[in-house]
Amino acid sequence: MFAYIGVALTLLIALLLARPMGAYISRAFDYTPGKLDRFFGPLEKIIYKLGGIRQNNQTWKQYLVALLVSNTVILLIVYIIFRLQDKLPLNPAGIAAMSPDLAFNTAISFLTNTNLQHYSGESGLSLFSQMSAIIFLMFVSPATGIAASIAFMRGLAGKPMGNFFVDLVRAITRILLPLCVVAALIFISQGVPQTLHTSVTATTLEGTQQQIGMGPIGSFLAIKEMGNNGGGFFGANSAHPFENPDAISNLLQMLLMLLVPISLPFTYGRIVGNPKQGRILFVSMAIMFLIMLSSSLYAEHQGNPLINQLGLQQSAGSMEGKEVRFGIEESSLYSVVTTASETGAVNTMHDTLTPIGGMIALSNMMLNTVFGGSGVGMMNVLMYAIISVFLSGLMVGRTPEFLGRKVEGKEMKLIAVTLLIQPLLILAPTTIALMVFPNTISNPGYHGLTQALYEFTSSAANNGSGFEGLGDNTVFWNLSTGIVMMLARFFSMVTLLAVAGSMLAKTPVPESSGTLRTDQALFGSVFIVVVVVVGALTFFPALVLGPIAEQLTLK
Repeated sequence: MFAYIGVALTLLIALLLARPMGAYISRAFDYTPGKLDRFFGPLEKIIYKLGGIRQNNQTWKQYLVALLVSNTVILLIVYIIFRLQDKLPLNPAGIAAMSPDLAFNTAISFLTNTNLQHYSGESGLSLFSQMSAIIFLMFVSPATGIAASIAFMRGLAGKPMGNFFVDLVRAITRILLPLCVVAALIFISQGVPQTLHTSVTATTLEGTQQQIGMGPIGSFLAIKEMGNNGGGFFGANSAHPFENPDAISNLLQMLLMLLVPISLPFTYGRIVGNPKQGRILFVSMAIMFLIMLSSSLYAEHQGNPLINQLGLQQSAGSMEGKEVRFGIEESSLYSVVTTASETGAVNTMHDTLTPIGGMIALSNMMLNTVFGGSGVGMMNVLMYAIISVFLSGLMVGRTPEFLGRKVEGKEMKLIAVTLLIQPLLILAPTTIALMVFPNTISNPGYHGLTQALYEFTSSAANNGSGFEGLGDNTVFWNLSTGIVMMLARFFSMVTLLAVAGSMLAKTPVPESSGTLRTDQALFGSVFIVVVVVVGALTFFPALVLGPIAEQLTLK
C-alpha cells in the first residue's frame, strides 16, 4: 500500500505542476516585452550578438531551413569529437576513439533526442565527450523540439511562426538551464556524484580492490531527465545507484521527465487563446496514460505463470531485472513514464518486463501521443487532433475546420505521409533484421522478435530505451537505427511545419452551428478513439507476433 501512495504522490505532484508550467512556457516564448525579458534579456542579447541572430519573424520555410542547417552543422562537429576523443583532453582513462559506425549512431542518437546507446557510458566516452558533446546535445536537442512545437502551435493559431534561433535560445535559457541547475543541486544533495575524477578505488569485503566509475553525474542527470533525453552516464542507466540513489531521486527523475510534455497542452491552450482546448487534450492523454499504467502494474504483479505452476511464490510480483530499492510499483511507473514521455531512461531492465509490461512500453512509443517527448510529442498530438476533426467532418458531410481554418486536401496529404512514415521506419527494418541478422538477437522465439521490434520502435519514437538482450553494437544496428532516428525526427518536423504554414496562409472562417467544437468532452472522446484506431491498430499484427504470442506461451 505504501508503494502505491508513492505512485499516487508522483502523479499528483505532476498534475499540480502541469498548468503553471504550461503558463510559464507560453510566457517564455511570447515576443511581447514582459517581466522575463528583464531577467533573461541581458544574457540572451549577448548570445544573439555573438551568433549574429536577427530577431525577425520567419516564414515556415525559413524556420525549417534554420532548424535543419543548424542541426546538420552540430551533427558534424559532434561526430568529429567522438572520432578524435582519444586525442582530445579530459580523457584520463585513455578511452579509445569511437568506430565510424558507432560515432555515426551516437551523434545522431543524441542530436535527435533519442539517446539510444550502443555503448556503455563509463567506458565508451571520455569526460570531454560527455561534457562537450553529449551534454551540449542534451540541451540543444530538446530545445529544438520545443521550438518546433511552439512554431507549429503559432501557425495553427494564425500567428507569425517566430524565429527558430530566438526560440532555441529561449528554450535553453528560460526553461532547461534554470530548472536543470536546481535539479542538479538536489541530485547532488541526495548523493549523486559530481566530480572530474573518472573513478574511485574501493576495498571490497573480500579484501580485493575495485574501480568504481565516477564523473560529473549530477549535472548530466538533470538535463538527461528534464530534456527527455534518457541516455545514461553508466550502462545501467538509472538502475545504477550513482544515477538514482534513493526514492527522492527516483521521484524527481519521473517529475522531470513528465514536466514539459504534460505542460505543453496548457501552453497550446494559451497560444490559441482558448485554455479549454489544452485541457481537453491533457485529459485525453491522461486517460490513456492511466490505462497504460494500470495495465503494466497488473501484469508485473501477476509474475510469471510458469513459475507459479512450479509452486514458487511470487508475492512481490515479477522482480526479475528490477531494483529491490524500487520494487514493482516504482519500476512499472518509471517504465510507463519514460516511454510515455519519450525519454528512454530506465530504472529497470525492460528486456525482463513481463510480455504485457513490455507491450505497454512498446505501445507508448508506437502511439507517441501519450504526452510524448519535449515538443515533438505535442506536434503528434495536434496532428491526431486535426485527423479527428477531418474524420468527423467527413461523417457529417462538411469541410472540417480546425481553429477557425479549413482543413483541406493539402494538409491531409502531408499528415497522411507523416502517419505512414513511422510504421514504415519500424516494421521494414525489423523484418530485415529478423531475416538477415538473426544472430544478433539473443532469443530466437517471440521475445526475440520483440527485441528487434522494440529497438526500431525506440529509434523511430526518439525514445532510446532498449531490450538489452540485443547485440546492437554492430555495423548493421548502428547504421540502420541511426538512419531511422534521423528520418523519424526530422521528417515529421518538415511535414508538420508545412501543415502549420499552410493553415497560417488561410483566411479564417467564422464558427457556425456545424463546426466541431474542439474544447468539449465529445472531442476528447473522438480524439482517443482516433488515436486507438489509426495509431494502435497499425501495429497490432506486430504486437500479436511478439509480446502477445509470448504471453500466450506462458499459460
